[in-house]
Amino acid sequence: MKKSKSILIAGASGLALLCTTASSAAAQTAAKPSEESATVDTVIVTGTRTTGLRAVDSAAPIQVLGAQALARVGQPDLIQGLAQTVPSFTAEAFGGDTANLTLSARLRGLSPNHALVLVNGKRRHPTANLHVLGGPYQGAATADLSLIPVAAIDHVEVLQDGAAAQYGTDAIAGVINIILKDKGAGGVLEGTAGQYYKGDGETGSLSGNFGAPLGENGFINLTAELRFHDFSHRGGADARVSDVDGNLLPSSPASWAGALDYPRVNHILGDAQQTVNNASYNAGYDLGAVQLYSFGSFSYRRAEAYENYRVPSRVIASPVLGVRGSYTAPGELIFAPLGFHPKEALRETDYAVTGGAKGAVAGWNWDLSSTYGKDIADIYTRNSANAALFVDTHFTPTEFYDGTFESTQWTSNLDLSREFDVGLAGPLNVAFGAEYRWEKYAITQGDAASIYKEGGQSYPGFQPTDAGGHSRKNYSAYIDLATNPIANLKVDVAGRYEHYSDFGSTTVGKLTTRYDFNPAFALRGTASTGFRAPTLAESFYSATNVGPTTAFVQMPPNSDAAALLGFAPLKPEKSTNFSVGFVAHPVEGMTVTLDAYQIKVSDRIIGSGSILGQVGSTVVSQAVLDAIAAHGNVLDPTVTFVGTTLFANGADTRTRGMELMVTYHSDFDDWGSVDWSLAGNYNKTTITNLAEVPAPLAGAIDSLLSPTAISDLTTASPKAKVTLGAFYAVNRFTVNVRETIYGPVTEIVSPDGTGSGADAYKSHIGTTAITDIDVAYKITDSIKVAVGANNLFNKKPPKMKQFGPTGGLADGSNVYDAPLTISPWGINGGYYYTKLTYTF
Repeated sequence: MKKSKSILIAGASGLALLCTTASSAAAQTAAKPSEESATVDTVIVTGTRTTGLRAVDSAAPIQVLGAQALARVGQPDLIQGLAQTVPSFTAEAFGGDTANLTLSARLRGLSPNHALVLVNGKRRHPTANLHVLGGPYQGAATADLSLIPVAAIDHVEVLQDGAAAQYGTDAIAGVINIILKDKGAGGVLEGTAGQYYKGDGETGSLSGNFGAPLGENGFINLTAELRFHDFSHRGGADARVSDVDGNLLPSSPASWAGALDYPRVNHILGDAQQTVNNASYNAGYDLGAVQLYSFGSFSYRRAEAYENYRVPSRVIASPVLGVRGSYTAPGELIFAPLGFHPKEALRETDYAVTGGAKGAVAGWNWDLSSTYGKDIADIYTRNSANAALFVDTHFTPTEFYDGTFESTQWTSNLDLSREFDVGLAGPLNVAFGAEYRWEKYAITQGDAASIYKEGGQSYPGFQPTDAGGHSRKNYSAYIDLATNPIANLKVDVAGRYEHYSDFGSTTVGKLTTRYDFNPAFALRGTASTGFRAPTLAESFYSATNVGPTTAFVQMPPNSDAAALLGFAPLKPEKSTNFSVGFVAHPVEGMTVTLDAYQIKVSDRIIGSGSILGQVGSTVVSQAVLDAIAAHGNVLDPTVTFVGTTLFANGADTRTRGMELMVTYHSDFDDWGSVDWSLAGNYNKTTITNLAEVPAPLAGAIDSLLSPTAISDLTTASPKAKVTLGAFYAVNRFTVNVRETIYGPVTEIVSPDGTGSGADAYKSHIGTTAITDIDVAYKITDSIKVAVGANNLFNKKPPKMKQFGPTGGLADGSNVYDAPLTISPWGINGGYYYTKLTYTF
């Protein structure tokens, strides 16, 4: 990994030298802010089947982000680019277990699975790495935005409205449509490097994009990207080996003081280390009556994340043959005298390809395409040991292959549209089409050592009962009618029929209207219904999640073991979505949009929270223990909290909110110009109905959702997020300043992870303002250098509360001064960077 970082830094330096040598002085020219940022005049293709519609004229709320706006974000990652510029888009700052290797995001405070990701208008396949552990992003199995190189993007259209009837029944919160560059000439090379103020989390990237003609009437646009991000470490002293001041506990052997980073020996609270290689292409060829097109991507990711530190006494040697064939004395410690730091590792291969043709015949526009995408995630546990295997056989590996997740999706579409003059104020645009989708989710079991009894420390392999492959088919058809019945009134009606091979059929619809009273003011509104079938991962994921003192089996809801607890297989969610708002131009150069919305989701699929089977020697629920045994899991006998978690149709929810967008351009002649922006989102989710506790668990739990799970659903995302931006440009000099205000977030926590009991309390992060700045200068017409900082004033979240005399924490990490990981702006503090761009 250090070698990869050195390559990136050397490459960035080489790029700077190449650009400087190849350039020559040029006359200064005035910067053009309108080309540096997305504008409301952009013609959109998302949320409408009508051609030529501008974002400002849309009947549904939509935000457009240009390539330059994304480039002014310090971290070279699309998730960060969207999170720092779209108020309704919230990114995951820290994930538990394998979720820390592939972070997710969501729209409007709903599940990540409620937002549909498109590339050039075509559905993007989901990640195979399901987010399992509790938290606001639990259950995420959507497309991985980090595997789409930013340098390949022309702009992004974020439709902040339910669109299930238009694009598919999982577009409940909205649609993110990534439009790739289609230039057949020129290109850009870019290098960036940065790190956190604390000196860790070193980040580097190199990217290149260029276009070339393809024959006489075609183009191909290619992009390659290499990114590296190193570990960060935000934990304090470990309560198992020292007191809060770092003094060795009397019960700890003196040798333990030599452990790595003592007393901050537990590295779990921090970023994963990642090396990501992304490549993509976009191509087209005009044959006259028919245009051929194709685009695709390939990614390979290597990632590792620290798990909870294991003290030296965790794995004790047998009196005979020891680890790796060495002889040990009775009671000798396998990792003596310093303990060990297990890591979860990911080796991920992701690829997608789309091919299609479009044209016009007899007045009808047609588009026929097919997309195939696959994500393969091989999971490993490194620097660990299998304690039971070591005791029984006198040998244990220190690295385990835990198994593989696979997610495959194949989607084919036919779309047709035509305008008819029917005597109304505007033509009637008729669009209809059909879609076929096949998808599969599979888990491969781990190697023999990873599944022997309790498996490797920190992350056991997938058992034979976890493994398996599951697939389904989906057929759908839609119709969309849009017209202007009278002058200044737009009406768009859409309907969609879908049939799932595993859930049956449904029909959903959408009505969109907009009335322009005059050029300065318009009202708009939408009403729609939705239907989301559970992802295959939600239905069939199965694994054991462990900590130093905990073991929880993630039970597949569609399994016989879950049925023993009274759970039925997952059923689809249903939703209704309403919004109303206005678009105004109060003064020249200013646009204001304000939209209020309500989204109701019934039978919402959520994580159950921790359902305890045993605490210490006390059996809380024999039914839970029986179900775990029936599922074939063998748990670490030393753990003190044993239980299960699973996904269930656990609640009905109502989300209400408002979204504001204000843009204004000021021109100061020779003193330059400023593009001002104000964007905000207010969002509140309420549980309107909770599913009943299954009969076998009566008395063991009071509610299907624990207090922690309820808070993750309702209060663990900011109620409000407001971004104020100013982009100043004069001659070759630009400054971009962004102030993001995050509303309060709250999570109820307790030592056992349920949020129940006398020790439970509210962990709270108050309203916080985060400042970002980017300063750039064009050395020549081709070369630009930029420096900047995210979280300029190094704001950090509050610390977790300690529980009990031993200092244990709710997340099981046993770390003093641990930051609250629900922080919407992250746990690492300030980040600074430099960036060099060469355009040709």
